[in-house]
Amino acid sequence: MFIVSLTYIKPLEQVDLFIEEHINFLNKQYELGHFQLSGRKEPRTGGVILATVNNRAVLDDLLKKDPFYREALARYDITEITPTKSSEALAHLIEA
Repeated sequence: MFIVSLTYIKPLEQVDLFIEEHINFLNKQYELGHFQLSGRKEPRTGGVILATVNNRAVLDDLLKKDPFYREALARYDITEITPTKSSEALAHLIEA
């Protein structure tokens, strides 16, 4: 599992031009089961994605499809985690 932290490196006016396409990208990844949670940072300096893909190479390949990546609008900081404890609602994310 991975935590992806995006930090905008371009002005919000430029980011906003690609928000709709970015949301479509997110929706596709949710449909495929790759993403479990995402949202904006507050204040609005970027966003965070919880990704459940098998390995870093797979994650890197799919993040390249994000318009924010393609347009060089954000920096991506990625942390791999192995969940060992959760609430009942997120128990399905614990790796056996």
